Amino acid sequence: MEPYFHSNESIYTKCKDNMEHILATISNRYIGSHPPHPITYRAFCSSGLTRLKDYRYHFDFETKFPHCKNGESVYAWGKLWSDEAVEYMFALNCYGPVHLYVNGELKYRSTIVEELDPKKKVGFRLKICQGWNDFVLKFVKTSSGIGGIFGTGSFKRHPMHFLSPTAERDGQEGWIFTEPLRESFEQLPSELNGLDEKVQWYPEIKWPQLTSEWQMTRMFGNRQHTFAVAWSKINIPFLENKGVELFGQSNGRIDIFIENEIVFQTKGSSSFQIQVELPYGEHDVVIKSYCEQDDWGFEIKARQEEVQFQLPVPVKGANGKWLYAGLFEDRSDMDMKEIRQITSIMDAMDGPTFWRLDEPHLYVRPYLENRLFGKWDYPLGVTLYGLLQTGKELNRQDIISYAINHIETSTALYEYSLWDKEQYGAAGVNNQLSAIDSLDDCGSFGATMLLASEVNTIKDADRVAHDIAHHISMIQDRLPDGTLYRKFGSVDFMKDTIWCDDLYMSTPFLCRYYQKTGDEAYLHDAVYQFLRYKAFLYLPHQKIMSHVYDFKFDSATGVPWGRGNGWVLFSLSELLAVIPENHSDRNELVAFFQDLCEGYLSLQGPTGMWHQVLTDYESYEETSCTSMFIYGFSRGIRYGWLKDKKRYSESVFKGWEAMSRLAIDQHGNVYGVCQGSGYSFTENYYKNDLTWILNDTHGTGIVLLAGIETLKLKKSLKNRSVNWAKGGVKA
Repeated sequence: MEPYFHSNESIYTKCKDNMEHILATISNRYIGSHPPHPITYRAFCSSGLTRLKDYRYHFDFETKFPHCKNGESVYAWGKLWSDEAVEYMFALNCYGPVHLYVNGELKYRSTIVEELDPKKKVGFRLKICQGWNDFVLKFVKTSSGIGGIFGTGSFKRHPMHFLSPTAERDGQEGWIFTEPLRESFEQLPSELNGLDEKVQWYPEIKWPQLTSEWQMTRMFGNRQHTFAVAWSKINIPFLENKGVELFGQSNGRIDIFIENEIVFQTKGSSSFQIQVELPYGEHDVVIKSYCEQDDWGFEIKARQEEVQFQLPVPVKGANGKWLYAGLFEDRSDMDMKEIRQITSIMDAMDGPTFWRLDEPHLYVRPYLENRLFGKWDYPLGVTLYGLLQTGKELNRQDIISYAINHIETSTALYEYSLWDKEQYGAAGVNNQLSAIDSLDDCGSFGATMLLASEVNTIKDADRVAHDIAHHISMIQDRLPDGTLYRKFGSVDFMKDTIWCDDLYMSTPFLCRYYQKTGDEAYLHDAVYQFLRYKAFLYLPHQKIMSHVYDFKFDSATGVPWGRGNGWVLFSLSELLAVIPENHSDRNELVAFFQDLCEGYLSLQGPTGMWHQVLTDYESYEETSCTSMFIYGFSRGIRYGWLKDKKRYSESVFKGWEAMSRLAIDQHGNVYGVCQGSGYSFTENYYKNDLTWILNDTHGTGIVLLAGIETLKLKKSLKNRSVNWAKGGVKA
């Protein structure tokens, strides 16, 4: 086989005898391509349109405009950013006639089939351009209703959110929409730009005229014996230590804190001025404002023009300089250090709450707006596993820190994301973790999280692990005999199936949670799953696994997909590494491991790599399965599960050499990794439809793990040879 790139770009030609350099190069490229971007915070109007659990927006105009008349239209307008020109899947339900315009062109018009069946979900693909894309939906009122549901057709892969398109709401999440109109527009969205003064746009962005001039009253009402908090930063530009004068007035009692220290209190309504000594830089300012009368709130400024207040964290779409939260009981204590964070909800009188802004119904919400860093999904669980182990092997703390930082970006917002989902229908972060409905959503990433927790304390990792264990053990669908399976799927054809992939989505986590808790029930479940999956998917004549068993046809598909088989061997090695020697099923599992290895060894291709369809050498050579077979063989030799060390060692080294020569270039790019799969009863789907993707996260971490295991095997064999030469027992 020719390499996936020009031959002189192979990393093998650069450093074939320096495996550490290969691992470092792959890791450096990945981290450089996906730097640790922070979470994005945006303003969101809770009286606008919210998303449902499938992350599509609910245009419930029948409720919002109950007096809308037949023939009137409501226009909704949002914009969507894309880093590149790409095609996405969208989905729509109609409560009446709907027209969709994208960048001024009519892209979809409903038919009577959709208009008369609001439960009918229509999926279609749309090409969007690089940069901003304008989406306009025209909803027409009929006796059947008005509105619909529209948004992403694949929320786990693309949980897209739209932004408000007009200047006065720039940066805010969500669609804007008109009041019901008799007038019809066709040149969209250009004609909508001139409607600001002619029609009412929603959600409203200005307080009603009769609203109190005091901000706490208009945001929180006037419930007595309560307080709210306001948080800002003050920026001191002076290099020398210089006194700063703050002045203002309060309606009601206030306490002013700078960092953790209280610097001023009033006993009631008053004007005030205070002098504080603050060094150069930014300083947190928190004000507790107490409701003791009908109107309450505060104003505060710095006397020196150079000294400015600013938002304590960047919030796109926010116009003010303060964040607010409330209401809290007057007698309750509040840790000023704990409140100055932006990842956790706060316990208020009426339940949990989060920060808001001084505009009607305008709240702060976090959003994940980069492609990978901070995202929680199963391929990234393996990617981070590889990075974490590489950092350990190379003694690279920067790689370890990167992996832990990625994981904690997700876990630190876990509690918030659960609350956000309940409040607004779909969280802007942790879209899979906050809405677990399959093993994919939890087991792979959760297993890596547990491993990382052994290196460093990770915020809320224990709670996340507990909830994952609960889902796998108590919620995830199982057959009557206890076998994990997919009763439902993201698409209909996935219903009622067992996938060999799910051994990786479950058993490594169960093994690590067993190690963490000492509860043998998790280990027994992992063992049981392997034995049951063997019963359904094992192809004994070839000693390999079918990809899927489909209960709709009561049959295994019979197709030995490469990566699916890789997941099995990879996961079985994880289980055998922790199962006690005296476990009653250990010998059977070791024998199963040996049989699988024998089957896979017989199918290694001439170059040293394995193929997308293991038994079809005309299918492309696939990198992720090659990596996992290398990983499994190497561990089998080192742990003593494989007896023929010579044959399997030669296979490992041949496989690694082939990958480094054919599938890894000198820049650390990884080629030949199959994309995420569906399944089929035909080999043609795997061979021709499931193409490979450059640097796909299904493969990067696995390649790193294969390299680490190859390196460990070399060291192990070298040590055995040295010990034998010194008179030890020959391995």
